Amino acid sequence: MQTVKPYPQQNTVASLPRKKKLSSDHLMAIAFILPSFLLILIFVYGFIGWTGYVSFSNWNSLVPDFSFVGLKNYIYLFQDFRFQADLRNTIFFTVLFIGLVIISGMGLAVLLDQKIKAEPVFRNLFFFPMALSFVVTGVVWQWLLNPSTGVNLFLNKLGLSPKWYTDTNILAGFQWGKIEFGIPAALIAVVIAAVWQMTGFSLAMYLAGLRGIPDEVREAARMDGASEFLIYRKIILPLLQPITVSVIIIMAHISLKIFDLIYAMTGPGANFVTDVPGVYMFETTFRGNYYANGAAIAIIMLVSVAIFIVPYLINSRKAEA
Repeated sequence: MQTVKPYPQQNTVASLPRKKKLSSDHLMAIAFILPSFLLILIFVYGFIGWTGYVSFSNWNSLVPDFSFVGLKNYIYLFQDFRFQADLRNTIFFTVLFIGLVIISGMGLAVLLDQKIKAEPVFRNLFFFPMALSFVVTGVVWQWLLNPSTGVNLFLNKLGLSPKWYTDTNILAGFQWGKIEFGIPAALIAVVIAAVWQMTGFSLAMYLAGLRGIPDEVREAARMDGASEFLIYRKIILPLLQPITVSVIIIMAHISLKIFDLIYAMTGPGANFVTDVPGVYMFETTFRGNYYANGAAIAIIMLVSVAIFIVPYLINSRKAEA
């Protein structure tokens, strides 16, 4: 008769995973990160929450009034003529600005990638505007595009006299709500100034992408009989797609919250043809003392930027995982 040997008793206490103690390096890292984390939590996210709270209040005077009014301030804005004009201007400014920055930056990057002798000189010339602030750019281009002076001194000899940022015409416009929906002619001058400053950033991104593509890829395509145009269309441009997405996101972030360039160069403009939400928010809050309305404009700007930024961050996290 066989005897069954009992299983050895397992020490359940010893089998449980032990908690790792924080090392001195981890404690030191936490000690350095914690102050920054607290400051960001208070002065970024805390103030965003406070702005959202004020946007739902009735604080539209010097005397604080935090009585809850719901969506009253938001409804007022979307029915306001100036804010509707701001949304129109932001849409067309963003589309034109991003499109021209991508085209000009990519075109200049392709030219510089041909390894010309004076490449460092041209590269520095194109990068120089990025060292300036939008305020300086706005003042300079206000002088250059002044209808009475600047480039018009030469254009008048050719029989041309554009009004630039003083033009109140709406190109291809049609009535939409309280405004004429179309491309404000005055906004084109602002787009020219913004593209002049930010093309250097796009150029740097695309030039780095082009230099990162191995020469063997192009040589293999040439050996297969592909022309240079076909190489760029079928090989180079698809490989630069991640850079294009990054440029779009960054330029959209800049254009949706643009303030300093508009304020220094044109201001709201006649009939608000160059006005944007950032300028409206500044004047509403700090000149008109309509704090709840200004907070509502700020929250709308935050949401519009988040629409572009958040999906990009989510996709980036998935790509890294």
